[in-house]
Amino acid sequence: MVGADGFTVFAHDPAVARWAAAAKSAALDVLANDGERRHGNTWFVGVDALPNAPDGSIGGVPLAGTWQNSVEAPPVWHRAQLSVVFPGYPKQDPGESDAAHRFRRDRDAAHVDGLLPEGPQKRRHLREPHGFILGLPLDEVTASPLVVWRGSHVIMRAAFRDAFAGIPPTQWGDLDVTEAYQAARHEVFARCERIEVVAAPGQAIVLDRHILHGVAPWAQDAQGTMRMMAYFRPQIGIADWL
Repeated sequence: MVGADGFTVFAHDPAVARWAAAAKSAALDVLANDGERRHGNTWFVGVDALPNAPDGSIGGVPLAGTWQNSVEAPPVWHRAQLSVVFPGYPKQDPGESDAAHRFRRDRDAAHVDGLLPEGPQKRRHLREPHGFILGLPLDEVTASPLVVWRGSHVIMRAAFRDAFAGIPPTQWGDLDVTEAYQAARHEVFARCERIEVVAAPGQAIVLDRHILHGVAPWAQDAQGTMRMMAYFRPQIGIADWL
């Protein structure tokens, strides 16, 4: 779907640019109405925050572009996440452990989507099997970009295949995969190149669902007042996740 690297950055596309402009207008309205911010008010989480229609359009502007040829689009698009990062990201939240804050600051909060941390010990379970991740930049700011580890999807996928081997897919969500997940992530840090993915409105980023990714800290000399991205993560049947 996205090649050996596990991600593809598409060139500027007028159709994508039109959607991004409409989404930015809606995003500014969303931000004006506040919403949950984390990490010392430096990250607007924005899950399901954009008011796009079920066909993905927003403000009547279709969700379209050459990226469509690389994915299997869902019959219905969920409301996109509006992820907004502000200068100073990441600050430490009250109640956030020092270790968790260091991991966000030093390792970009690297994660694979869909593996949710549960309970006091933040044990990882597969709860949201996504088909792919589509990222659409909404502004020209390059601070605090998306980060990926090139080729990490291969390592992570192999680890999950081993973890779920012999277990019916209907029971995958019940399995605690924390240790397997952390060991694979450690291997990725040792073997895979960290890439900061900088893109502008009109471009699209498609990620393999198993790629390790995160968000870089806001550099002290970076320009801009915020960095806005829209993300779609359509879910698929759990049996298809591997």
